[in-house]
Amino acid sequence: MRALIQRVSKASVTVEEQTISSIGKGLLILLGVGHGDGETQAEFLAEKVANLRIFEDENGKTNLSILDIKGEAIVVSQFTLYADTRKGRRPSFIDAALPDVAEPLVKQFAELLRSHGVPTQTGKFGAHMLVEIHNDGPVTIWLEK
Repeated sequence: MRALIQRVSKASVTVEEQTISSIGKGLLILLGVGHGDGETQAEFLAEKVANLRIFEDENGKTNLSILDIKGEAIVVSQFTLYADTRKGRRPSFIDAALPDVAEPLVKQFAELLRSHGVPTQTGKFGAHMLVEIHNDGPVTIWLEK
């Protein structure tokens, strides 16, 4: 499982001209599920994201987690995080889990974040989404389990 985490001042997800998710300060999480991923990977990444100290304290040091700042999160399924570009010019996505495996794990990850106390919204699995990201910093972190 792979997560690309972006610290945001605000973010939103729009599907078919309807905003389905919108947050202020917090994290936009692009989440990819690979073959062999399961509950263990989802639990590890949810705990890591909830407690990752990437927000600045009163001294400008990155000492605070999303929980500390009472931030919000949006989780967006992103199979393209498993793109393999080693051969040719067209990415291969053979390492990404099939939708019937990936969708429940994306939902589980979002629910695990909620269980850690992070208000969490999601994109729409399998939909064409417009994701608006106001990356704060910019801060972008890659996590993998």
